[in-house]
Amino acid sequence: MANDPQDMFSRGPKLQEAPKEKKDSSLAPPPHAIGPEKSLLSSMLQDPEEYIGKAIEQHLTPSHFYMPSHGKLFEVLTSHFEENKPVELISLNQYLMDRNLLEGMGGPAAITEIYTYAPTAAHFESHLGIVKEKFILRSVIHSCTGAITEAFADPEDVQMFLDGVEQDVLKIREAAESGTEETIKETVAAVMKFFEEFLAGDRSTSGIQTGYPDLDKMGGGLKPTDMFVIAARPSMGKTSFMMNIVEHVAIDLNVPAMVFSCEMGSQQIVQRLVFSRARFAFSKLQSGYNPNKADLQRIKRASAEVANSKLYIDDTAAISINDLRAKARRKHRDEGLGLIAIDYLQLMRSTTKQASNSREREIAEISAGLKAIAKELNIPVIVLAQLNRGPESRTGSSLGVPRMSDLRESGSIEQDADMVGLLYRKAYYAESAEEKEEDEGESELVLAKNRNGATGNIPLTFIPSLMRFESRAFTPEPG
Repeated sequence: MANDPQDMFSRGPKLQEAPKEKKDSSLAPPPHAIGPEKSLLSSMLQDPEEYIGKAIEQHLTPSHFYMPSHGKLFEVLTSHFEENKPVELISLNQYLMDRNLLEGMGGPAAITEIYTYAPTAAHFESHLGIVKEKFILRSVIHSCTGAITEAFADPEDVQMFLDGVEQDVLKIREAAESGTEETIKETVAAVMKFFEEFLAGDRSTSGIQTGYPDLDKMGGGLKPTDMFVIAARPSMGKTSFMMNIVEHVAIDLNVPAMVFSCEMGSQQIVQRLVFSRARFAFSKLQSGYNPNKADLQRIKRASAEVANSKLYIDDTAAISINDLRAKARRKHRDEGLGLIAIDYLQLMRSTTKQASNSREREIAEISAGLKAIAKELNIPVIVLAQLNRGPESRTGSSLGVPRMSDLRESGSIEQDADMVGLLYRKAYYAESAEEKEEDEGESELVLAKNRNGATGNIPLTFIPSLMRFESRAFTPEPG
């Protein structure tokens, strides 16, 4: 076989010509590697069982090939492989002829030429890498060309345009690092594996544990792609409850977590977190209390645990959904986030033209955007939300008890969420000092929506001095 690459490409019958470029000599053809493409196909034809399977495992697709005829031949080979049909020249040529594909590929002689092209498959892996690299370069060129064209068109929403450009580039990176699609067989296998582990008692939840056993039992933990909305009236402690979950995930489970706080500064959040974890009431210091040695030891230990955790806080006020998405993507790419928490939804904003005309539309776009982030990054997202004044308008035993319909400004939050928890503290609505003292600390999380499980009330205890919620055993009323 000739050693000259040009000679190698010119031998024998020709396959379908590569796409013609514009005649402008200043434009170079897109990056491609005809030789490695033919080498891959040659190895697959010579040893289908080994190399077609390997190509599928490496997520090679027809679009990776520059030559359309190469991509079509690869598509036929993988189809035969998956259907357990024999891959050999005579039946393959007949298959292509019956479907009027053979002449477009150069005829039987061209298929034979590809078959004999690679004398050995020893370089299959390196040639596969070259083909993928050229495809990545072509993808970047295509994406950037589209972005340049759109930029010259002067888009109305520059932030949305920028977000789209970033998303396209990240898709190229994700596709280069791993396959982006699962076959149904792989998905079913993963489901059955979880089912077997569940029956064997290897795990009680399918997601990240929250630190609240009743919530984990009812909701199955914080599952990838899920959006968990925690809603309450002001001063109910929803930020504290969210941070209690984040604390458990980031510190106790050592799972990277990111908090977007539109309301509180990062220093205030960390202060709460450290003293709550140390079980030291910071309010004592304001009344002149001097911490003893045991207090100081707990505070020092808690501060070290928080400092060494993989917890990231962004306290940008009124952050837009586009900015949040961009920051979350970059942090997930760099740190491998396992959880995102947002405080809170109604303080975010959307910059689209439609959102500027309707607050309900804006909230709907933000809610849909947060759910999309959970799916894109394949991690759970906790979102705090404000309730309207509905709980205060109720009377009798229903006074203050929240309902899902109390979610402010948009029903889309209810639609997008996989779980909706409504936080409620009975003492907040007590009509007398005696009632308030009697109900002090008694709290509930009303799990009003659970897409993949049961709903119901989860009893909690709120410790105001520590800004902390803890699990509380359910005590049935007499009779």
